[in-house]
Amino acid sequence: MKLKKIPGTEDIEFKPKFVERYSELTDWEEFKKYTLCFLRKSIRVNTLKKPISEIKKRLSSNWEIKEIPWCKEGLFVEHKEGRLDAGNTVEHALGYYYVQEAASMIPPIVLDPKPGEIVLDVCAAPGSKSSQIAQYMQNKGVLIANDVVGQRLAALGINLQRCGVSNTVVTQMKGERIKGYSFDKVLLDAPCSGTGTIRKSIKTIKWWNPKTVTSIAGMQKRLILNSFDLLKKDGVMVYSTCSLEPEENEGVVDYLLRNREDAELVEINLDINRGSPVLEFEKTKYNPSIKKCLRLWPQDNDTEGFFVAKIKKI
Repeated sequence: MKLKKIPGTEDIEFKPKFVERYSELTDWEEFKKYTLCFLRKSIRVNTLKKPISEIKKRLSSNWEIKEIPWCKEGLFVEHKEGRLDAGNTVEHALGYYYVQEAASMIPPIVLDPKPGEIVLDVCAAPGSKSSQIAQYMQNKGVLIANDVVGQRLAALGINLQRCGVSNTVVTQMKGERIKGYSFDKVLLDAPCSGTGTIRKSIKTIKWWNPKTVTSIAGMQKRLILNSFDLLKKDGVMVYSTCSLEPEENEGVVDYLLRNREDAELVEINLDINRGSPVLEFEKTKYNPSIKKCLRLWPQDNDTEGFFVAKIKKI
């Protein structure tokens, strides 16, 4: 699919500090080019309700379809007559698929939840990853889908119901306050500055500042320690963000490794282009095992920017 410039972005100015920072981290011109272009539309087939082959057949008359290499249930879609809203179909209303950004599908794939396991999604709303986890669990076992904001929980409940999810308990609590349980798998898709999602939220450019990033990273560090402590021995946690800030990604994972001796990073093997994880930033050196993490820039695969770490409790 050819890149399409987002209208009205010709006069957008990035803050000098932002340009300086991202010029150190990646190819600034490529990053800027992709960041100011529309995202490709993508969906994830909900195999709790329909097989992938049937959804491809149902959509093929009106949609151009291309498989997403790293997610067998994922499809890039583009309407043949230019209509871009993949959420305005009967198939979507019936929960046969979920409109989900292609990079967002990665954390549940890396988590690899199995039927019968006990799994926690710490920051679950609005439900894209929770419904994907339940799908991989085949509605067997128990999934705790937690979030802290009541309005977001409403969307979470609606999406889980639409997708036919039946093994999930929805809870409302601050993630760092969840205690007294132990899980086979934990997903912490943490609240973040969202610098990987500028393509669908241009306003992120305006409010970005380093102080906000530092504040958010503090919250993420509290969340990652508590989430890891909820794991059973040999359990697996996935930490992910849609941020590209080292303080929110490599810095948070490094903080966990320094504070929990039984935390070990696991290599992520996916058929996907990737950038190099940041091992040193602004005179701070991170644990060398962080090279096992997955850092995705928008220009790597024409997606959102994303960061994923897979951590085992040894």
